[in-house]
Amino acid sequence: MRHDIQANERSYSTKEVAEEVGIATPTVRKYGQILERNGYEFFKDGDRRIFVRSDIESLIAIRDTDKPLDDTARYLVNQQKDRLEEFNQTEIAVPDTYDKSPYDLTQLKESLMFLGQELAATREMNVQLKNDMSQLKTTVSQLQQDHHVISSGIGNSTKKTHAKIEKLTEQQNTHYETLLQQEKEKSEYLQREIQSMRDEQKKEWRLQNNFNKRLEETVKKPTGNLQRLLAIFRK
Repeated sequence: MRHDIQANERSYSTKEVAEEVGIATPTVRKYGQILERNGYEFFKDGDRRIFVRSDIESLIAIRDTDKPLDDTARYLVNQQKDRLEEFNQTEIAVPDTYDKSPYDLTQLKESLMFLGQELAATREMNVQLKNDMSQLKTTVSQLQQDHHVISSGIGNSTKKTHAKIEKLTEQQNTHYETLLQQEKEKSEYLQREIQSMRDEQKKEWRLQNNFNKRLEETVKKPTGNLQRLLAIFRK
């Protein structure tokens, strides 16, 4: 179990380490996993790593190495083991009358400070989420308004198109009725002309029949036939 933290030594969160080292937060976690895989020990608050200055220096060493990361991690693990052994020897030389209460108070302050920072980060995240939700609501409201405008435009266009169709249909019906009436009048006129021609023809037939009858009667009489025949043509 690691116990080399010094009195009044500052602890860092993952976010603070990322800013200190100049790498992304996921990269800090990745480097931490590589170190732990090779035997490195971090201070832990549950499953969460708590970093001290020596841990930051180890992360910087991994960041700047040209060698495989696991090789560098094993080298850093050996350094940590040597440092812990030296710390243990120094701790043994300290009299048993050493009062650990200042260390406990300092660690408590550091933990409270860390929790305060995490709480502030959480609040900041909540504020950002609220802002995002507000922006999302605004966007949805705008989309609903746009949908209403588009729907209204489509409805008005449909009404106008329907009105034009009705007007054209009415015009076509009127034109059709006009043509129909004209054709009817033409048909009636032709029928009258045909009837007139039939009447004239009947009249001619009657005249011809009368003439034929007179001619026949005149021819049948024995005397004065020539005079009678001439009289018929004079009529």
